[in-house]
Amino acid sequence: MISLDLGWDVLGVYVENQVSVGLQGSSVGLALALGFGAAYACYYLTSIAKKPKLIAGGKKFYEFLRDHCPVVTETYYPPFWCWESRVQTLLRPFVTAKPWVSYRNELIRAPDGGQISLDWFDNDSSTSHPDPSSRPTVLLLPGLTGTSRESYILHMVQQSRELGYRCVVFNNRGVSGEKLLTPRTYCAANTEDLEMVIEHVQKTHPAAPIMAAGVSMGGMMLANYLGRKGRRTCLKGVVVFSAGWDVFECTASLEKPLDRFLFNSYLTSCLQASVHRHRPVLEKNYDIDHVMKAKTIREFDERFTSIMFGYPTNDDYYRDASPIHKLKSVQVPMLCLNAADDVFSPNHAIPIEAVKQNPNLALVITCHGGHIGFLEGLWPRQSTYMDRVFRQFAKAVIEQGSRLTDLQ
Repeated sequence: MISLDLGWDVLGVYVENQVSVGLQGSSVGLALALGFGAAYACYYLTSIAKKPKLIAGGKKFYEFLRDHCPVVTETYYPPFWCWESRVQTLLRPFVTAKPWVSYRNELIRAPDGGQISLDWFDNDSSTSHPDPSSRPTVLLLPGLTGTSRESYILHMVQQSRELGYRCVVFNNRGVSGEKLLTPRTYCAANTEDLEMVIEHVQKTHPAAPIMAAGVSMGGMMLANYLGRKGRRTCLKGVVVFSAGWDVFECTASLEKPLDRFLFNSYLTSCLQASVHRHRPVLEKNYDIDHVMKAKTIREFDERFTSIMFGYPTNDDYYRDASPIHKLKSVQVPMLCLNAADDVFSPNHAIPIEAVKQNPNLALVITCHGGHIGFLEGLWPRQSTYMDRVFRQFAKAVIEQGSRLTDLQ
C-alpha cells in the first residue's frame, strides 16, 4: 500500500511540472501574439497606410492644394481592421454616424412639367456668415440611388454647418419621395435638370458664392456638366468623390462574379424599386415588365435608361455618360478623389493623363478607401478622409478662391 506522504510528494511534483509547462506555454503564446502584432503593424505601416498620389494639371493648382488643402498630401490611415475595398464600401453606411439635419424642402418645376426636390439647409445660426444673402452655398449631388439622407451627404452638411455655409441637396427625380409627374427620371449623361437647379440656386441667392460637390454618379453628372459648360457657369469650384470615369470599365468591373453578387444585383434592385414605385406614369412609355427582369445595371440601362434619353444603343449612352471624354473642356477648378481599390471605378480607368493636360483639374488617389468609403481611425464613427478633403477644399474655394481665378 502506498503511503500518504508518498502520494502527496508525487502530487506536488505533478503540480510543479504543470505550472512550469503552463507558464512556458503562456510565454510562447504571448511571444507569438507579440510577433504577429509587430509583423502586422509593420505590414500596415509599409503597405496600407500611405500618402495619396496628388496629380494636378498645373503647378498653380498643385500649390494651392498643398497650401490650403493639406489633407491631400497627408498619409491616409484606414482602420487597421477594415482597409479592404469591399469591406469599406459595405460598412460605411452602418459604421459612420448620421448627423441630425433639419432640411427645408422645395419642389421646383422643370420645363417638361416634371418636378425636382431640393433639400435646403439654410444654416441661419451661422456666425461667420450671418447675412443670408451672401452666405456661401454648397450644392450637393448624391449617388445613383441616393438622397439627402445618405450618411455621406449628412456629413458634408455637418462640415458645411461648422464652416458657416448653406447647403442645398439636389435629389434626382423620383428618388426622395416626391411624385413623378412625367415619364422621365435621370441619368449621368443628361445635365438639363442640374443646369436648371444651378440657375435656380443662383437666382435665389445672387450675391452668394456657389460651389458644388458630387458623389459617385452625382460626381459624374457634375463633371459632365462642367465639360459641356466650360466657363459658362457660376460655380466657383467643384469636388468629386468616387466618380466612375469610364462607364464601360465601371460596368465590366461590377459584373465580375463577387462584385456582381455584393453590389451589382443590389443596386439593380434599388433602381427597379424606384421604377416600380412610379409604374403608373412610366408604363405608358416603357415595357416595365421587361425592365423588372433585368439582372444587372447594364441590362437595366439597356431596357430603360438609354431608351428614355433617346440613345440609339446602350453603348452610345455609356460613351456620353463617361466624364473622361469631357475633362479637357472643364474650365472650373475641380478636385477629384478616387481610391485605387474602388471596384466601381477601377484604377486603370482613372483619367490620370487627361488630368495632367488640364490646369483646372487635380486628382487625389488613395491606395485604399473603396467606393465612398475612406474610413479612417480606430473606430470611424465620425468624419472620414473624404469628409476632411471636402471641408478643406470647400473652405479654400470659398475663402481663397481669388487664387483660382486663372489657372492657365
